[in-house]
Amino acid sequence: MTQINLLPWRETIRKEKQRQFVSVAVGAVLLMGAIIFYVHLHFGGQIDAQNDRNAFLKKEISQVEAKIKEIRALEAEKASLLARMGVIQQLQGRRPEIVHVFYDLMRNVPSGIYLTNVKQKGASIVIEGVAQSNARVSKLMRNLNATDWMEDPRLEVIQVDKAKKRVRASKFKLHVKQTSLQKQGL
Repeated sequence: MTQINLLPWRETIRKEKQRQFVSVAVGAVLLMGAIIFYVHLHFGGQIDAQNDRNAFLKKEISQVEAKIKEIRALEAEKASLLARMGVIQQLQGRRPEIVHVFYDLMRNVPSGIYLTNVKQKGASIVIEGVAQSNARVSKLMRNLNATDWMEDPRLEVIQVDKAKKRVRASKFKLHVKQTSLQKQGL
């Protein structure tokens, strides 16, 4: 029988398989490296793009915040101007009231009374004067209560003036509330 030595052939096949394995392993490593490099570049590009968008948004937000500050300043100025206009309108609306109050006061002061002082603080009017009798002060209170521009007269004090011995005179102090145009329906 013939003897065939198969060892060199087996050795060649083994070397060929080993070379194929190394080639496949090197190819896999290179492919894996390429994939990792691509993924790294892709995610790096996405991160850069997101950072650019974030920077753009921050810039826009700062511009919007500046506009909001400007709007708030304008709103504060508007509120201030509206408050001033309200005060001016209120003063313009109340300007004729004092004329009516003085006219009614002049028309309703009975004879025998003269006024020494008239003060107004808000809607309250303080009237001071001298009367020949308490009945005339009562008549003044009734007359003032019947007017359109004054209401709720209250007598604070009435006292006899001892300085005038011949004529009996009484000093009085009277509080009256002024009604407004809104109550008058004007």
